[in-house]
Amino acid sequence: MNSFSLVPRSSIQAATNKSEAFNGFTKWLFFGGEGIIAENDRDKQRKMVKFNHLVSNCLIFYNVFALTRLLHEYSRQGKEFKEEIISDLSPYISAHVNRFGKYRLRIDFPPSYNLTYPYKLFKRKDIRDTPLVP
Repeated sequence: MNSFSLVPRSSIQAATNKSEAFNGFTKWLFFGGEGIIAENDRDKQRKMVKFNHLVSNCLIFYNVFALTRLLHEYSRQGKEFKEEIISDLSPYISAHVNRFGKYRLRIDFPPSYNLTYPYKLFKRKDIRDTPLVP
C-alpha cells in the first residue's frame, strides 16, 4: 500500500478546489491578455507572475480583514451565525473591485492649479521664424 492511498480522496479534492479558486482569482486580477503572458523573457514572466500573486494576496488580505470586521460587529450585536454559513465564506471576493478604477471628469470648470513654470523646460524656437512649407 502506498502513501497516496492513505490520503482520503475528499482532502485531495478540497485542496485542488482551493488551488483552482486561487488560480481563477489571480487570472481575473491579471491586467490585459486574459492571463496570457506575451513576454518571451523568462525573468519578466516570473516578475509578472510574482506581481500578480502579490496583488492577489493583498486583495485576499483585505477581503479577510473586511469579512472579519463584519463578523466581529455582527457577533458584538449578540447575533449568532451558523457554522456552515461561515465555512462557505471565501476570501476570493471580487464584486467590490473595479480593476480599471473610477474616474470623474469635471469639464465644466478650469483646473485650480497654475501651469506656469519658473524656468524653461526646453528651448523654444519662435513659431514666426518657422516656414510653413519646407
